[in-house]
Amino acid sequence: MLIYKIFRAEEWQSFEAEGHTSGAPVDLADGYIHFSTAEQAAETAAKHFANIDNLWLLAFEADTLGDDLKWETSRGGALFPHLYRDLNMTDMLWAKPLPLVSGTHVFPDEIT
Repeated sequence: MLIYKIFRAEEWQSFEAEGHTSGAPVDLADGYIHFSTAEQAAETAAKHFANIDNLWLLAFEADTLGDDLKWETSRGGALFPHLYRDLNMTDMLWAKPLPLVSGTHVFPDEIT
């Protein structure tokens, strides 16, 4: 199962340059890296990244993240994937721009 991480452009650039990341400021504050499933990603973008352009969507295979990936109850009682370790570039399957068009983020066809 693929899971997704949304990064602002500067967070993506830092991850790409360093090869690893502890996540965005919200991840650092919460002590884990937040992910969304395909079904949750659009709502995550609307709720936490409203009207923010220059975002990147990163895809990961949940099964390869090991025991450090926990599925925990969050928004609306749904289970969300949370990673309790740094994220490495070698974990990532792909990264694609997440453009903002008329106030809505446009997701790649792979997850819509």
